[in-house]
Amino acid sequence: MGTIVISGTVVLVVLGFGNHLYWLAAVALLFLYMRYGRDAASTSSTSNPSSPGPAPTTYKAYRERRDQQARWERRYRRERPLQARRQERERSK
Repeated sequence: MGTIVISGTVVLVVLGFGNHLYWLAAVALLFLYMRYGRDAASTSSTSNPSSPGPAPTTYKAYRERRDQQARWERRYRRERPLQARRQERERSK
């Protein structure tokens, strides 16, 4: 899909030397591709890893997200043992 969009953009830019409306069409094409064409779930989860984000679409994505969350929790418990114990006590009440 990305190859088609890039090829179409190049064609529109080349045609834009004769008519500048083609340049606007190329920009619109790139904007729509960046906004809706790519996987938005991966970009949002990388930008803010603490937010859960949308549900994974495949089981593989779910497993990767689950394993990443487990690694974060183990690291938090290792680096902040007092806070981790306090949180565990609050959960058990």
